[in-house]
Amino acid sequence: MAMSRLPMRHLREIFRQKFELRRSHRQVARSLGLSSGSVASAMSRAKACGLGWEQVQALGDEVLEERLYGGRSRKRIGRGPLPDPAYLHMELRRTGVTLQLLHLEYLEREPTGYRYTSFCAHYKKWLATSHPPMRQVHHGGDKLFIDYSGNKPSIVDPTTGEVTEVELFVCALGASNFTYAEATLTQRVPDWIGSHVRALEALGGVPRALVPDQLKSGVGTACRYEPGIQRSYEELAQHYGTVVLPARPARPRGRVERWRGDRRRGE
Repeated sequence: MAMSRLPMRHLREIFRQKFELRRSHRQVARSLGLSSGSVASAMSRAKACGLGWEQVQALGDEVLEERLYGGRSRKRIGRGPLPDPAYLHMELRRTGVTLQLLHLEYLEREPTGYRYTSFCAHYKKWLATSHPPMRQVHHGGDKLFIDYSGNKPSIVDPTTGEVTEVELFVCALGASNFTYAEATLTQRVPDWIGSHVRALEALGGVPRALVPDQLKSGVGTACRYEPGIQRSYEELAQHYGTVVLPARPARPRGRVERWRGDRRRGE
């Protein structure tokens, strides 16, 4: 991926083709004579800044450039350009990718670039300001976060019109955010275990760890340091060759429950 700043005419055309024409990265890159990595970097920056096509059109070139790249004063004389933190963040979600590996690739492109300590500090500073609600770094296939939704949906009998309140089971992979949800009549152990079986079938695999909220269906004894796992749940984990790591209490940013907080904040 090119680490230097793209001309504004290229950036605006990338955004036009992506947002308006819905073209692929490869198609856009071919039309502009750029690499697919350059297109991906531009879109990652726009996403990180919350920019859509309407915002891009409304901003002048100087303002748009500053929003995407920051002030030019950040670029040091004698050094290569700063690494693209949005691109680093997207790459780190891939299995086996580390900051050390990305730094080596960066130095191959920019031999006079920043050393590893500055490279990491630049990324972590961007991460702290761009992703305040969720600062955990997840790896592919590592953890599946599990909880019941705080808001109970209802189902309606099409024949009688009877309305029945149900539970909404939700789980999500930490790295990809792949989400599975289903409604069950209760949160009791049979429904809890059955939902897990169907969720793993939908995922097509088993994560290294199951991270449930500390509800009674999965955690027998809620404790901050040594929660006790419900026996049937422990047997399910053993059957699938995974482990159960209950989330610690009062930490919604580390669980699926963070969605409840997002709704309260209107996000």
